[in-house]
Amino acid sequence: MGEGELGGAEAVLIDTVAWVRVEGGRVLCARPRGKDVFYVPGGKREPGESDLATLVREIEEELTVRLDPATAVHLGTYEAEVPGLPSAVVRMSCYTARYAGTLAPSSEIEETDWFSYADRPLVPPVDQLLFDDLRAAGELR
Repeated sequence: MGEGELGGAEAVLIDTVAWVRVEGGRVLCARPRGKDVFYVPGGKREPGESDLATLVREIEEELTVRLDPATAVHLGTYEAEVPGLPSAVVRMSCYTARYAGTLAPSSEIEETDWFSYADRPLVPPVDQLLFDDLRAAGELR
């Protein structure tokens, strides 16, 4: 038997990339259609896709703007369990980057909002780790 076949299921890793846009002490968050939770915008990597390719594709799909990958800066990578799925862990690689266009929810996003640190309980655990770091850096009020 191979490793992980005994003693329970191995954790499933959900590999994501997120765009961190902070303005006026608040971070941009989005709520997908059919969901009741806000997330920092971004999404899952497709096979063989780099962080920046994922980031540009996902943000264009979700917020109708084009990120400039030449301006991307890695802020950090966070991991946390997925609520309700104890055997799943989400990894979120976070980047800032400049954009062109007008921020607007796409067909897959119900709404966007700007969250302060007080809104931290409204986002998933992995996003909360980012909120903590943004607050510690003086970026989030």
